[in-house]
Amino acid sequence: MRALFLVIDLALEIYIWLLIAAAILSWLVAFNVVNTRNQVVAMFGDFLYRITEPALRPIRNILPDLGGIDISPVILILIIIFIRYVIALYILPNVY
Repeated sequence: MRALFLVIDLALEIYIWLLIAAAILSWLVAFNVVNTRNQVVAMFGDFLYRITEPALRPIRNILPDLGGIDISPVILILIIIFIRYVIALYILPNVY
């Protein structure tokens, strides 16, 4: 059972890194640093969009319009960190 919670914790950590990569890629595309016509960049961007958008969309619907500033990845990362702390501090010590 403990191994299951450790795998969940690892998956949450990987998802945080995917959120960071998606945010950085969106900045690079917005500032024309990378070309989305490149097939590899487009494929990587599509993958990150498909992985992160289902979790970010409900947060974006709740947040007010901040005029071009998207803080939904930050809020989702904070929620994931909270979940990881709950698992580490309250669930794992009680699992044998």
